[in-house]
Formats: sequence, structure tokens, C-alpha cells
Amino acid sequence: MEAAFFDLDKTVIARSSTLAFSKPLYRAGFLGRRAVMRMGLAQLFYLLFGADEDQLTRARDELLHLIEGWQRADVESLVVETLDEVADPMVYAEALFLIDEHARQGREVYIVSASPEEIVRPIARHIGVTNVIATRVKTDAQGRYVAEIDVYAMGPGKAEAMRALAERTGIDLANSYAYSDSVTDLPMLEAVGNPVAVNPDKDLRREAEEREWPILEFQRPVSLGPAIPRPSPFAGIAVAASAVALGAAVILLKRRARQG
Repeated sequence: MEAAFFDLDKTVIARSSTLAFSKPLYRAGFLGRRAVMRMGLAQLFYLLFGADEDQLTRARDELLHLIEGWQRADVESLVVETLDEVADPMVYAEALFLIDEHARQGREVYIVSASPEEIVRPIARHIGVTNVIATRVKTDAQGRYVAEIDVYAMGPGKAEAMRALAERTGIDLANSYAYSDSVTDLPMLEAVGNPVAVNPDKDLRREAEEREWPILEFQRPVSLGPAIPRPSPFAGIAVAASAVALGAAVILLKRRARQG
């Protein structure tokens, strides 16, 4: 069995999944104005410059202390209720095309993200993906968050989770695919036989060029509506260039496999 693993932020969607819900959290009384402003500035920095592992770790620790005491069920309900408002139009049409193509070819598709699973799982369902690997924050007996991580799907943690999944399910990682935009996901990309850089930051672009990995550019966020998306003639036009790039990438990977 083969699989395709997709990073979420800036790979499947055009921005940070966690920061995208700052406004709904503010309106619901979870966040104060100052916290929303800080998250907005962090989002701008993230979009312009990306984030290294140290920055993401600091952001994780700040978030843990921020959400301590929140009810897990309340957060997931809010995400589900506001998903249409927040997720449109930030999902890349090119990513939807690739997800559908991998599914058509019989591969299991996974969304892999350092964001909390309460945010990742509803977004994944919204785009028709049921399998996720995401960060899980610990809760107390009343279902309230505590400032501790149960599963941290960041950097090497993504690769570890993928290998553990492969052992449990029989996924052949050597013939599987992984897609990401960030050099912090290098372990995730190295865990599979078919790594692909998507909208890569400068460090990942350099690694991809040196290793002759395929590089794809996703540029068209689209609106999905409430239904699970499937390719349409309009979407086909929008992602034609990426489809060609994907075909070239697959040809390159097969050629390298024969040469190896």
C-alpha cells in the first residue's frame, strides 16, 4: 500500500491554519484583542519570511499557555461552525487536484500538520480527506487543555509518526509521496521515496535543487462551498500548469529510480 502525505499550511492551504481562526476565537471570547493582534503580526511575518524551527517552537509554547483551560470540545465545535467562513478561499486548487489524483491511483492520503488536531481534522474533512497526523494537546479529566503536548507533529515528529503509521498499516514509504513548503519538514520529505517541494522557502528550495527533487508552485486558492470537492472543468483549467509539473515530476522520479 502506498500513501501521499501533504503538509497543511502553505502547501494545501495558503496560510497558517491555527492563525486563520484567530478572529472566530476572538468573537467567541476565547482571545483578547492583544492576542489577536499578536497573532495577526505573526501571520504576516510567516507569510513574508516563513518560520524556522526555533520560531515555531516558541509559537507552540506561547499557544499552549494561551489555550490552557479551554475546553477541547468547544474549540472543535467553533472550528466546524466557522470553517466555511475561514477556509474559503484559502485552499489551493492545485493541492486539491493532486489529492484527488493520488486517491484515484489508490493511495491513502494524509494531511500532516503541526497545528492542533481540532483544527486540522475539520479542514481535512472539508477537502475530502479523512486521515490526519496532527499535534494533540493534553487535557484534564474535564476535557480542558493543559499546557502539555501529547503528540507533537512538528519537524522530526512528522517523520516519526509516518514511520509508526507505516509499521501499523503496511504503508510502503519507499513508494509513497510527501509534499511540503518548509525546510523544517525535511525529515518528512526524507521519509518517503518521492519527496516534492511545494512553494518552498529558500532553504528547502536549495535542498530540493541540490537533491533534484521536483518543485511545484501552487498559486490559486479557491472557494469550496460546503460539499466535498471534486475536480471540475474550471478547476482543471486552474491547475493545468501544476498537472503538467506533476507529470514531469513523476517522470523524473521514475527515471531516477531506474538509474538507481
